[in-house]
Amino acid sequence: MKKNDIEIGDSVKVKKGTLCTEIKNLCIEGWQGRVSEITEDEEDNMLVCIDWDSITLKNMPDSFIELCEEDGSEYNSMYLRPDEVELTQARDKEEEVEEVIENISKTHAWSYLGEEGKRIQKVLADVDEEDEMAAFEAWQNYLAKKLNFPFDAIITGGPDKGPLKTGDKVIVKRISLVEDFYGIFVELRQGRNRYDHPLCDMEVINTESSNFQPVNDYSTWYANH
Repeated sequence: MKKNDIEIGDSVKVKKGTLCTEIKNLCIEGWQGRVSEITEDEEDNMLVCIDWDSITLKNMPDSFIELCEEDGSEYNSMYLRPDEVELTQARDKEEEVEEVIENISKTHAWSYLGEEGKRIQKVLADVDEEDEMAAFEAWQNYLAKKLNFPFDAIITGGPDKGPLKTGDKVIVKRISLVEDFYGIFVELRQGRNRYDHPLCDMEVINTESSNFQPVNDYSTWYANH
């Protein structure tokens, strides 16, 4: 296909046997979308940017979306050579594409964090993250099942004023409450003193402990939510 054979807005389909450059051995034949840009690479070879249609997006492998999110690249479009595509008829409307992308964005909101992101996404699978209390409660339920109390932790942050300072070692006894700003609080002891402190501002000392990863995942989510 030559430059004058294709125009922005045309619907195209990937030809048989075409492989994805991002994932080895991923065949993208039959993927379909609309041409959004016609450009050239560094060697003056023509490239076309294809914005995938809603049907392609719905059937796209999760592994491809996750890799794109981790790399910071676009899963919803791809640059290909003109000889890798052929003209076809559109099979959806552009509004449908927007709807599917919105759903994918929710499902893969944390994919950019790799394996940690997958674990976070699993905790929040049935939660509307705009409902912050619902997200905190989902974490509370998850951590209540995963954590083994008591455990040793170190304070990594918190209010500027107070008895606990960054670097203090404490014993975490239980989850004590959930509130709408600092999220999950835990009851802890330092010597004979008892305090409630945000879980997001502490870290499990024993990195080999089964408690380390869940607490770290929660802290990562809290810092980025």
